[in-house]
Amino acid sequence: MSATPGTKLLDNRWDEAKAAAMTEPERLLYRSNLLGGDKRITNYGGGNTSAKVEARDPLTGESVTVLWVKGSGGDVGTMKLDGFATLYQDKLEALRGIYRGLEHEDEMVGLLSHCTFDLNPRAASIDTPLHAYVPYRHVDHMHPDAVIAIAATKRSRELTKEIYGDEIGWLPWRRPGFELGLDLSKFAAENPGAKGVVLESHGLFTWGDTAKDCYETTLRIINKAIAWFDVQLAGKTAFGGETVQALEPAARRDIAAKLMPEIRARIGMDERKIGHFDDSPAVLEFVGSADLEPLAVLGTSCPDHFLRTKIRPLVLAFDPASGDVDGLLAGLDGAIETYRDGYRAYYERCRRANSPAMRDPNAVIYLVPGVGMLSFAKDKATARIASEFYVNAINVMRGASGVDTYQGLDEQEAFDIEYWLLEEAKLQRMPKPKALAGRVAFVTGGAGGIGRATAGRLLQEGACVVLADIDQGALDGAVTEFAQGFGADQVRGVVVNVTDESAVERGFAETVAEFGGLDILVSNAGIASASPIEETTLEVWNRNIDILATGYFLVSREAFRLFRRQKLGGAVVFIASKNGLAASAGAAAYCTAKAAEIHLARCLALEGAEAGIRVNTVNPDAVLRGSKIWSGEWREQRAASSRLQTDQLEEHYRNRSMLKRSVFPEDIAEAVYFLASDLSAKSTGNIINVDAGNPISFTR
Repeated sequence: MSATPGTKLLDNRWDEAKAAAMTEPERLLYRSNLLGGDKRITNYGGGNTSAKVEARDPLTGESVTVLWVKGSGGDVGTMKLDGFATLYQDKLEALRGIYRGLEHEDEMVGLLSHCTFDLNPRAASIDTPLHAYVPYRHVDHMHPDAVIAIAATKRSRELTKEIYGDEIGWLPWRRPGFELGLDLSKFAAENPGAKGVVLESHGLFTWGDTAKDCYETTLRIINKAIAWFDVQLAGKTAFGGETVQALEPAARRDIAAKLMPEIRARIGMDERKIGHFDDSPAVLEFVGSADLEPLAVLGTSCPDHFLRTKIRPLVLAFDPASGDVDGLLAGLDGAIETYRDGYRAYYERCRRANSPAMRDPNAVIYLVPGVGMLSFAKDKATARIASEFYVNAINVMRGASGVDTYQGLDEQEAFDIEYWLLEEAKLQRMPKPKALAGRVAFVTGGAGGIGRATAGRLLQEGACVVLADIDQGALDGAVTEFAQGFGADQVRGVVVNVTDESAVERGFAETVAEFGGLDILVSNAGIASASPIEETTLEVWNRNIDILATGYFLVSREAFRLFRRQKLGGAVVFIASKNGLAASAGAAAYCTAKAAEIHLARCLALEGAEAGIRVNTVNPDAVLRGSKIWSGEWREQRAASSRLQTDQLEEHYRNRSMLKRSVFPEDIAEAVYFLASDLSAKSTGNIINVDAGNPISFTR
């Protein structure tokens, strides 16, 4: 849906030949994935689908009706068959007889597990009764922007009637639960010709006798709303018109990179936050409009929206025409504290005797005129999804305010959902965050053996990781591999030559624009060379110093600048070498540069301590496998210096070690994780040798 006529309608992507070969549960999954694959139909985690399927009872052998319905916490667009809860329909019907009324409806959630079919471990969601009691085989509950825009107007009942006649009904706002399931059942029974219902301030229910019919009805009803809005909004200016012109893309991203660490510094003391930046056309239209502040303060309407975004955003005062970014940053303390005070007041006004304790009072969504939208959450996926939900809310406000008066959800109703005891119980069941959750790491030489292993280890512990490397091809491969293993939200790649000051600055700016800040620097970019001193050229000497000393200085300086702005401390880990402690004949340039790294780390440990910035070093030795350094001349040079064949090197180094063991990239990565994590919170200025034991490199 858009303020511009001619919005593309939803395509019917149902493939009957494909669907015909499926079982009924498989068709339900197929329909669910099709619907969830278009954010105009429902956002991530929003909505649910169901089918009532005949199955053989494993206890009696008789045929029974089983409700297949999206389970708690799932996403219709990406779920698999195991994402559905399965429940005996007759047992669900029996719950009607023991329901004690609206004041006791929450207790019905605990009884849903007693209706489980075939020991399915997938928990049933609060929306299960909404599907169970609609007397149709197939039911869709979606949150399409175009329909919520109708549901969020003051005249939503009249507009629903105007658009759909008797085909789609309307029900007043009610919190999802058992009572709303009975309301839907009553409506469907009393209106046998209806194909669905609009829920005020919430979304759309549609139904049908087959999976295909239900899917096509859902699309047709949404498309009817899209087409209606296209006519109604034709020639109208959205949001009262533009009052602030958007800056150019590069300028917007630059301001975001300056602003995000400053926000993170103020909201991340108790829980580290990851940021997301969105300057899509819908966002820019809204943040530059005359109606930005009056609409933003009304809050969102759909509960799925505000559970992700909080009921309202924080609008930051900024005039992009003046370009006064310093003024924007100077106003942050007051703006954030005012928002917190408002949230605390909202909590005190609406709290009930049994309400859970107040949660984080900081905003999730930050709107900046001329720049875009910033969102912050405990991880990147949650921050991104919150941003997507607020874009949905923008679309809803555009449509609703263009045809009528937009209204957000009543404050008390919003609070009762946000602090619903069932929602609190769901939050308490969430797994504990991983050790590096909420942390952002920057790994130089990230596409090589040690860098790649280190990135994988940090990702495994929940960090967001930016791989920096000069090799674009290797970088792309590493990012693709990690995105497949850990999710695309968690990893980014940036081409950086660590000897180029401006390239280093751009790499860190890109990191901040993507994730909001920085917590960990792993300085690992490296080369190696070997030759007698009289054969070492100035070019070779300078190259070693440039990459292994100057490069480490440049990335450390940029990281320190960020750490100090954020006031959240930081962890720096240098990947040096045994050769930084133990001289090696025929490698003066390399050994000298590595020694410089180690001493630089000591200096930085002294400088960073008062700001909580820890700086430590890992000294590997003879890490051959997966190493780009050891795949070239260095391997040949080291073999020649020991009078060995290149394929004899690994055994040679293993036997040379005290422990008689080879050292692999994963071993270095484990040491880096220790030094980057809170496991070593009281360690700085230290060196860990990971070399299987080498007396000449003992630090004392």
